Amino acid sequence: MNPQITRIESSASVRKFTVLLSPTRRGARLARLLTAAQLTRWGIESEPAVQVVAELAANAALHGRVPGRDFRLDLAVLEDGKHLRIEVTDTRGEHLVSRPEPVGLDHASESGRGLLIVEALADRWGVTPGPVPRKTVWADIGLLP
Repeated sequence: MNPQITRIESSASVRKFTVLLSPTRRGARLARLLTAAQLTRWGIESEPAVQVVAELAANAALHGRVPGRDFRLDLAVLEDGKHLRIEVTDTRGEHLVSRPEPVGLDHASESGRGLLIVEALADRWGVTPGPVPRKTVWADIGLLP
C-alpha cells in the first residue's frame, strides 16, 4: 500500500482511515477487505460496516467510475464515540443517488438492492454533493457498547 494515499490515525481519541482505490471490482473488493482489517484493529464489530462498504464501493466502481480517477474510502469513529462514519467519494457528482424504492424491483434481478441494504444496516445515510466533480455517499452505523 502506498503510504502517500493511505492515512491512518488510531490514537485513543482519533480513529480515522482513508485510502484511494481504483474504481474497479478489484478496488471495491479491496475496500471491503481493508475495512474489515481496520475495524478489527480498532476492536470494532465489523460485519454491518463491511457490508455497507461493499455496497457503496461497488456502486462507486460501477456508477461512479471515471477512467483515471480513483474513489476514496474514509472510515472514522465520530466524536460521540458511538457511531462509525463511512464515506465513499467518487468523481461522478452528476450521478446523485436517491432513496431506493423497494416497490417496482424485479425480484429476479441480481442487482439494484445495494442502497436498500445500506438503508437497513445504517442508522442514517445520505449524499453530499461536491466539490465538483465529486460526490460523497456516507453512512453512520451505531457501535455496540
